[in-house]
Amino acid sequence: MEGIIHHICRWALIVAVCCVLGCMAGSVFAAEPGDGEGGDGATDSLSLRFPVRPTVAPDYESLAKDEFALDLDTPSNVVTEVEYDPESGCYIVRTKVGDWDIATPFMLTPSQYYDIDMRHSMQRYFNRRNSMTEGRSVKEREPFNVLDMSFASGPLERIFGPGGIQLRTRGTVLISTGIKSTKTDNPALSLTSRRKTYFDFDQKIQATVNASVGDRLKFGMNYNTDATFDFDSKNIKLQYDGTEDDIVKSIEAGNVSMTTGSSLIRGSTALFGIKTQLQFGRLTATALVSQQNSESRSVSTRGGVQTTPFTVNADEYDANRHYFLGHFFRDNYDEFASRLPLVSSGVKITRIEVWITNKSGNYSQSRNIVAFMDLGESKVLASDYWRPDPAISNTSNRSNNLLTVIKDEYPDARNINMVTQALAPLQAFGIEGGREFEKVESARLLQPSEYTLNSTLGYLSLNVALNADEVLGVAYEYTYNGQVFQVGEFSSDITVSDQSLYVKMLKSTTLDPHQPMWHLMMKNVYSLGAYQVEPSNFKLNIKYLSDTTGTPINYLPIARLSHKPLLQVMNLD
Repeated sequence: MEGIIHHICRWALIVAVCCVLGCMAGSVFAAEPGDGEGGDGATDSLSLRFPVRPTVAPDYESLAKDEFALDLDTPSNVVTEVEYDPESGCYIVRTKVGDWDIATPFMLTPSQYYDIDMRHSMQRYFNRRNSMTEGRSVKEREPFNVLDMSFASGPLERIFGPGGIQLRTRGTVLISTGIKSTKTDNPALSLTSRRKTYFDFDQKIQATVNASVGDRLKFGMNYNTDATFDFDSKNIKLQYDGTEDDIVKSIEAGNVSMTTGSSLIRGSTALFGIKTQLQFGRLTATALVSQQNSESRSVSTRGGVQTTPFTVNADEYDANRHYFLGHFFRDNYDEFASRLPLVSSGVKITRIEVWITNKSGNYSQSRNIVAFMDLGESKVLASDYWRPDPAISNTSNRSNNLLTVIKDEYPDARNINMVTQALAPLQAFGIEGGREFEKVESARLLQPSEYTLNSTLGYLSLNVALNADEVLGVAYEYTYNGQVFQVGEFSSDITVSDQSLYVKMLKSTTLDPHQPMWHLMMKNVYSLGAYQVEPSNFKLNIKYLSDTTGTPINYLPIARLSHKPLLQVMNLD
């Protein structure tokens, strides 16, 4: 309404100015009869086409007159005051500049004063309503912004309170895309395998979304790909706040926190679940169902050295990292290590090549291999098709006839593309691919820095644990009782790079505890997840979780072993 009035006033002012200019151009001063020279006198006043209310109201009619749109604002130093005279019961209107009256005061009856006050109140009310309507119309004319939206809640306002539905999104999104192509000029690889092209995608997102329905329901979400911890990268919370008289004070869903007033029971701040606060009179109840995403640890130091307790279960061994090179070394491990630190094995491994499935994309030292489980074994064989040599009890290519049969009767197995077809007749004897043997195209040769070899006890420790779908094969040479033995084929034995190597398989893609190869993986090595552990301050305790007491004890509740600690039972003390 006020906006329309402003437009009308603007056009009225333009018309008035044009009329005044036109009158001036046409001798606006009109001659009227009166005293003057020649019997005609010109008036010294200008007749106004649009009336203006006087600044100082001389009477009640001028004060009660409606304000015209062209009127200028009253100067700030001119103040109109109304005083009540209790003797006469009337109201005195004074117009002052400072403490001085600039006009003659006049009196108003109570009815006149109430009428003027009602007029001014109504005028202020409609001006305020017009300003609100104008503000809404301006906002409605603003363009739609998907990052800052606001809607009226309608009937939902009775449930969630006033405020409407609001959604604000802030943040930055940086997406990098590209294509990487690498080419390796390795004659051992086929032309299609020399070039590797893959899609490279990277993103950095820091976004915050805040939404609200009324003044009770709020939703917040933070997403930061550069967060230090994983549970901090995504933070989602939906919160409902009740009123003072509601039973449900608040309901929170998403990332919540739980604080307690006791030092014995500590709360946690990294929780994901549902939390609610209820009040029944003077009783306040807080319920929480969540998943904890953080962990707290206490560290103590003694003499400048950090001491940290570790608890490891017997089945939490370091899997897929430590392997015996053959059953000969596994069966004689206790005997060879019975006089530690002196190892009485008579074994010295002088040469070894370790091959694994190539997943790194590095083909600088790669070869096609075919790994056999029973290669080099004489006593523990998965298939009775291979004939062991009783004269050789230790592991060797001559311990059974596997390598000889494959070379003589299945020559096409050298071609990696024909291994499955060439060795298919062995299925009639229970020898299947993926169990007794594995073919690996472009297997990667590990560097000596990627594993640790115990050359006297005959086991291998990888720096990185293998995945379930990876194959591990070895070829090694060692001396035993003055004789030299070899297991598998070295890359120098087969100089033609496109022909496959026959190696000893220590791990296949099929993990079967019933296979003899399952026992080659060492299950007596545990990782503490620590480094620089001092042997002098290291203490080991072995405990048994008793079903009777429900607590760990350092002995077995058996009649003949209950008096001995488990350390002594296992010869570790």
